[in-house]
Order: sequence, then C-alpha cells, then structure tokens
Amino acid sequence: MNIKLKREVKIGILVVASIAFLFWGINFLKGKNFLTGGRTFYAIFNQVNGLTEANIVVVNGLKVGLVTDISFIDTKGRILVEMKIDEDVKIANNSIAKIFNPDVIGSRVIEIKLGNNKTLAMDGDTLKSEEQLSILDEVSIQMLPFKVKAEKMMASIDTVISVIQYVFNESTRDNLMHSFESIKNTITNLESTTYNIDTLVSTQRFRLSQIISNVENITSVFKNNNAKLNNIITNFSSISDSLARIKFASTINKADKILASFSEITEKINKGDGSLGLLINNDSLYIGLQKSSKEMNLLLEDLRLNPQRYVHLSVFGKNLDKNKYKAPAEKK
Repeated sequence: MNIKLKREVKIGILVVASIAFLFWGINFLKGKNFLTGGRTFYAIFNQVNGLTEANIVVVNGLKVGLVTDISFIDTKGRILVEMKIDEDVKIANNSIAKIFNPDVIGSRVIEIKLGNNKTLAMDGDTLKSEEQLSILDEVSIQMLPFKVKAEKMMASIDTVISVIQYVFNESTRDNLMHSFESIKNTITNLESTTYNIDTLVSTQRFRLSQIISNVENITSVFKNNNAKLNNIITNFSSISDSLARIKFASTINKADKILASFSEITEKINKGDGSLGLLINNDSLYIGLQKSSKEMNLLLEDLRLNPQRYVHLSVFGKNLDKNKYKAPAEKK
C-alpha cells in the first residue's frame, strides 16, 4: 500500500513539473522569462504596425528587453504595450519608445531613445511614444520632391509642345518667313550704311584731319593761356565779392523809410490834411475854382470883344452909356 502511494506521488510530481515546464516554455517562446528579473515599462501607441509579443526592445541597437503584452486601453483604439527591460539599463524618465523596422523583411522592434534627464524612470512608468512611418509612407515622402519636379517637367513639356504646335502652323511659318526677310533687309541696310560711312570717311579724310588739327590748336591755345584764364576767373570772383560786400541792407532800409514817408503823405492826403488834401477831398474848393475859371473866361472874352471899355484913348472924354458892360450870351 505504501509503495503504491509513493508511486502516485511521483506521478503527480512529474505531471505538475511537466505542466510548469510547459507553461514556462510557452511563455518563454512568447518572450516571457520568469527566471530572469527586470523592470516593467509601458508605452501607448495609436497603432503598432505588426508589433507582437516577444518582439525585442533595443537601446542603440543592443537588445535590452522584450515586449511582454499588447492590449487595448480605451474605446479610441489606443494600444498599451508592456515591455520588460533589464535591470542594469538606466533609462531617463524623458526617454522615448519608438516602433520601427530594422530592415525591410524583419519583424517590428521597439527602440528606446534615451533622454537627457538625470531622473531615471521607475518600474511601472509609462514612457513617451513615437511611431515610425511605414515603408510606403517613407517612400512617398522621399519621392514627393521627385513627383513635384516630374509634374513641373510635364507641365513644361506640355507648354513646349503647345509652342511647337503654334510655331509650326501655316500663319506662324509665314510670319517667321517675313521676320527673316525683315532681318535680311536690316542687315543689307546696315551693310549699305557701313559702306556709306566708310566712303564718307575716306572722302572727307582731309577735312576731318583739319577739324582735328583745329581742335588741337584750340586746346593748345587754352593750355598756353591758362594763366590769363585763371586771371579772368579771379577777376570775376573779385567782382562778385565786391558786389557781395555792397551795403544792400542800408539801401533797403533807406528805401523802406522813403516808402514809409510816402505812405504817411498819402494817408494825410486821404484824410484831407493840407492844401493838396483839401483840393482832392473838398468839393466846394473845386466848385469855387471852377466858377472862378468860368468868370475868368468871361472876362477875357469881354476884353477881346470890347477893349474900349478897359482902354480909353479919346481926347474929348469917355461915354459911360456906350461903354456900359453887357453880359455876353452863353455859348451853347
């Protein structure tokens, strides 16, 4: 009976050990090693792009841990990634966990970009996350400048083709022919003009030499009389200085005083002061002078018509009734 009990215990122990070993093996294949220690860190991603449990975690290309769990954390579809990192790796609390592909056909890897803070991340902390673009996205970004250049090139090619089509139509060909004909005529005219200039220079060479000689003589005269010209300029300068030294200010002041006196006289005349003012402003004086002038005219008229009234040469005496004054009739 005791032998059977011992055998059952052995079988039970063997089954438990087998189950434990199977559980450990399955988790080891998943990247979970319960025999090794480490710290657990988390990172939140919008998408993991093919990342699975047991994918490695690297720092500067060196493996430092494994992805131990991937799960959703909310209804927005955000994903929580659990990582087991070796104890001897020091990770700052501002480090960044980034998903990337080490090669084209390789599996996804989480790379820890170490931060520069002196404070270290503790076990259970959540690191900042960063997602790498897919290969197609990166290729699209890299090819975008070439795409833009290609589009511009195609537009330029279209423009060139349109220009060529426009150039090679019938009306444009005619216009080009006329343009070339005009250019040909212009060149012919230029050749004729050049020939005429050459002929003129050759025929008038003697006169041109005389003109040049005269110009040289004039320049030599100026050169020889440089001192006299300087004297003339100096004299003009002296005259201008003398004119500048004339007392224009005193002359202007005297003119101002004269104008002030004349203004005072005209003001007195306008007010009626003095004889001239009375003569200009007083009507009675003017009327009296006019009356006196009229009487003077009458007196001179009577003296001319009847001189015997004023000059008597008779020996026998004068006749008063005969020489009595009669006013002449006024002329119309």
